[in-house]
Parts: sequence; structure tokens; C-alpha cells
Amino acid sequence: MPPGPLFTRTLGERGPRLVFCHGLFGQGRNWTQVAKAFADDHRVTLVDLPDHGRSPWTDRFDYPAMAEELVPLLEDGDPVALVGHSMGGKVAMLATLAHPELVERLCVVDVAPTTYASASEFERYVAAMRALDLESLQGRDDADAGLAEAVPDPTVRSFLLQNLRREGDGQAVGWRWQMNLDVLGDNLDLLRGWPEEAAADLPPYDGPVLWIAGSESAYVRDEHAETMERHFPKVRRVSVKGAGHWVHSEQPAVFIEVLRRFLAARRS
Repeated sequence: MPPGPLFTRTLGERGPRLVFCHGLFGQGRNWTQVAKAFADDHRVTLVDLPDHGRSPWTDRFDYPAMAEELVPLLEDGDPVALVGHSMGGKVAMLATLAHPELVERLCVVDVAPTTYASASEFERYVAAMRALDLESLQGRDDADAGLAEAVPDPTVRSFLLQNLRREGDGQAVGWRWQMNLDVLGDNLDLLRGWPEEAAADLPPYDGPVLWIAGSESAYVRDEHAETMERHFPKVRRVSVKGAGHWVHSEQPAVFIEVLRRFLAARRS
């Protein structure tokens, strides 16, 4: 896609702004169920981050650059509540640290400002998606079957296959990955990382921060707390029982209630 602004979808017409950032291989629409729960009293923005969904592609992966792409969506003079999951959580943290005046409060979902030792499951996903023969693909069922061995969890396969798009008609029908699989797949080491040098030059964010973790996830550990508190001294950590990495999808009712209480605090 040619360069341009990030693709967004908006729900709700009144109230304070609430902006959601998805994780790796996701799209803004992954937040739809959560967004609908807040649309009556918030102006909700669902963002497709660069190289994902309907947003423009880049030729390299860079967290600080991605954060700066998000900034134009955060209106000066109308600070937002910003929510980010996994990769989107790192983007949201960097945008908040770099532009604290644009963020009234921050919610980080199941990720920490750290470099993770392994991205093995995502390496497996990338290899499986690259191995899929899109030219001979007859339908989504074929794609699902093609990913089944490498991605045995049907929920994860469904999540990944949301990126598969059918184009054309008649004899000219073809399939393509909507996200930039080459750039993302080639840069998993950067994706699992954290740009410590860039973040170290930024002062701590003094606003309220909610840090939501899945109790069954390994992405938020006790040893991450020191780094999180250094950047976000007013952080409060909540662990959601029975949830893994995709907290908002696995325990949506609990996630919505926890986030609702956090957002309500700014009006009390």
C-alpha cells in the first residue's frame, strides 16, 4: 500500500476518547467486542497499526517509528485513554512516554517494556503462513487445514486467517495476506524487543497506568515490575484469572469490567 495515514474505525459519538492498539498479526477490529461495550459513553477509535489490516506497509520494522505513526490520531488538547495489547502495548507505551500531553491515562495489556527471550510460537506461525500455497488455495477451509499442524489451536488459526483476503472474481480470484508478512516475519527479533535506548531518553510518564496480565501468560512476570515502574511510576497491575496472552478475547467480561473501573476513575 502507498504511504498514508493509519486506517481507523470509530464507534460512539460522545464522551471522552478511547483508543485501542492491537497486537502482532492483529487488526483494530480485534477490539470490536470490547469497543462496543464503551461506545455509549466514549468516542472509541480502533487503529490498524502499520503493516497490519488496512494501514500502509513499510519497508522495515521500528517501534519508535510506529509510535510516531500513532501520534497524529491523538488529538492535542483532548487527551485520550490509550489501550495497547502485546506489540500494540509497546507502541502505546512509547507514544505515551514521547507525548505524555496527549495521553490522559494508559492501559497496557499483557506485555512489558522488555526484550523477550523467545518468539518461538510466532516463528512457527510465520513459517506456516509462508508455506501456504496461496495460488492453489480454493477456500478458507483449505487454508485452515494447511495451518492445522503448525497451529493446532483453532482460535489462533482463526485469528491468523482473519488476515487472509480473497480478491478478484471469476477465473481471476486470488488470495493474499493483508498484513506485511515479509517485514513482520523477517523482524521477529525486533518485535520481541524493546527500544531501551530510545525509551531511556524519555522522562517517566506521570499519569495513571493500568497493567493487565493474563494469569496463565508468561508475558508479564514479577521481574518486569521494576522496569515498568521506572517508566510508569503510577502503574497498577491486575491479573485476570483463566486468561492467557489474549486477555481481552479469553475473558472479555472481566477485561471490560476492569477497564471500565479504570476509565471511570477520571470522572470521579
